[in-house]
Amino acid sequence: MIAFRDARAWKQFHDPKNLAEGLTLEAAELLEVFQWKTTDEARAMVHDAATVAKVSEEVADCFLYCILVADSFGIDLIEAGEKKLARNGENYPVEKSHGRSDKYDALDDRA
Repeated sequence: MIAFRDARAWKQFHDPKNLAEGLTLEAAELLEVFQWKTTDEARAMVHDAATVAKVSEEVADCFLYCILVADSFGIDLIEAGEKKLARNGENYPVEKSHGRSDKYDALDDRA
């Protein structure tokens, strides 16, 4: 992605604010695929080839914007992801969070 951007001299347009806006717009396009669908309808969409292709395209757009945002800040995405998973593991230990959708600060509220 970086080589693609640099070959087109687009870095001049890729300030963090514009990249965050672009990422948000692409995430909205992903969400649009599911607009007005029930949860069951959305789950069934994974078996529709056209929907899978559309979701793949939108996820790729989001992924590529994430690469550009990370590059702007000098963030190693793999390292950042590993750190975030470790932190999530601390916030959501299996014994407290298994099968629950509660936010981490509410996990001790019920047994």
